Amino acid sequence: MSNSAERRQEIYDKIKESSRQEYILSEMRRLGFWTDENVDFNKVNTFFKEEGELSKELNELLKKEKNIADIDAFIANKHKERKRLSKEKQKETKEKRALLKKEKADKWRLKKEQEIVYLGDGFSHQLNDIATDVNRLKTLNLPVLQTAKDVADAMKIALSELRFLTFSRKNSKISHYKRFKVAKKSGGFRLISAPMPRLKKAQHFILEEILNKLETHPKANGCVIGKSILSNAEPHVNKAVVINQDLKNFFPTITYNRIKGVFKSLGYSEQVAVIFALICSEPKILDISLLGENYFAQRGNRFLPQGAPCSPAITNILCRTLDFRLDGIAKKYGFNYTRYVDDITFSGDKEQLKNISAILKYSRKIVKDENFVLHPEKLRIMKPHQRQEVTGVIVNEKPNVNKKSLKRFRALLYQIEKDGIQGKSWNGGNNVLAEIDGYANFIYQIDKIKGAVYKERVAKILGTFNYKETHREKYVKDKVASSNNLQSVIKNFFKSVFSVFKK
Repeated sequence: MSNSAERRQEIYDKIKESSRQEYILSEMRRLGFWTDENVDFNKVNTFFKEEGELSKELNELLKKEKNIADIDAFIANKHKERKRLSKEKQKETKEKRALLKKEKADKWRLKKEQEIVYLGDGFSHQLNDIATDVNRLKTLNLPVLQTAKDVADAMKIALSELRFLTFSRKNSKISHYKRFKVAKKSGGFRLISAPMPRLKKAQHFILEEILNKLETHPKANGCVIGKSILSNAEPHVNKAVVINQDLKNFFPTITYNRIKGVFKSLGYSEQVAVIFALICSEPKILDISLLGENYFAQRGNRFLPQGAPCSPAITNILCRTLDFRLDGIAKKYGFNYTRYVDDITFSGDKEQLKNISAILKYSRKIVKDENFVLHPEKLRIMKPHQRQEVTGVIVNEKPNVNKKSLKRFRALLYQIEKDGIQGKSWNGGNNVLAEIDGYANFIYQIDKIKGAVYKERVAKILGTFNYKETHREKYVKDKVASSNNLQSVIKNFFKSVFSVFKK
């Protein structure tokens, strides 16, 4: 019985695999009732297959017809089918979106690693332009930098650090500058912005690798290597008239757009120019304390900070056209012209006295045309019977130091030698030893014979009080010796004072 049942099951399985007719045909052929001579088995098999397919289609149609007859069942099945297809579509869409999201995130992460794409409102839209005038950069012997990545690599810093130094936030807990006020000789205060170490390093790169390689106008003397207040004063010695003018709010007048324009004019791309301009500028900052936290809130547009390494060099580049025009008008009327940062000086002999009005008129027009403003209260017209002074140097007969200041300085040295440094100061500063050292060097650069005497006296005082130069104070002294630049000395001295506060 068992073998019979197995045989029967085997027959059923074969019938299921084909059809009843095909099974009978194959068995009749196997048993020898039909042969190839009697039957064309290929045609018969083809017929049976076609019949089987048609039967299957017919059964499906009959099944559908039966379902359609039951409207509710038909609708339920259709709804069920649509729901299934919808779920499959949703799953497919979800997987596709997840894949796209991941691809986008990976692409964005890679882009951030290789590019800077956002630096704050008002700046980021300019970062897409990397068109660079390579030929002009090579002609000027400047480094060819086309992208932010090039800049970061040249500065030997990570792209993330460059982004940190340039990102412009409306409100932030971080400030890249230490700001303090310095009393002006004429009254009021001057805001000094000392860059923090990382920003200062980036600014020094721009100064040394780019700005210092550019030519300045021959009559520009401020913060120019090899020039000083002495070179600025010498052309005006022993003149019948000396005219001194001052550019009002000089550094704040040089805005972010003008700074960016300097780097664009050199051939750098918009992206690189934006980065350099952000490094070299700062906004007006309002210090705010809120819930125990200190914030630095930006107010107004960015401008050139006074006290940063790049600032004087940028002013000399921006003022090239101003210098050419003012020097041209000076030569036309027989005057000499020099400029030391924001101090403009003209001088002439007796024959040129009649041209003073023309010099004043046209210089005012030229300054206005170049987007600067003359300070109305700082115009000085000095004749020989008056003390003629150019950037702190007396020029009546020869370059000399102000006698009143020299007398005060001599008295201060005597008091220090007699009573010590307690309660003593020079020109309102906080570090009297550094101040007298700096002023002695100033005297020496104007008059080496007279200055040598004061330097010797000051050296003894410094030795008496165990005066040790900090790194920044040594830098100030070296600067005096190498460039004889008083304003540079003063600025760097205040940086040395800042370093004390920082410690």
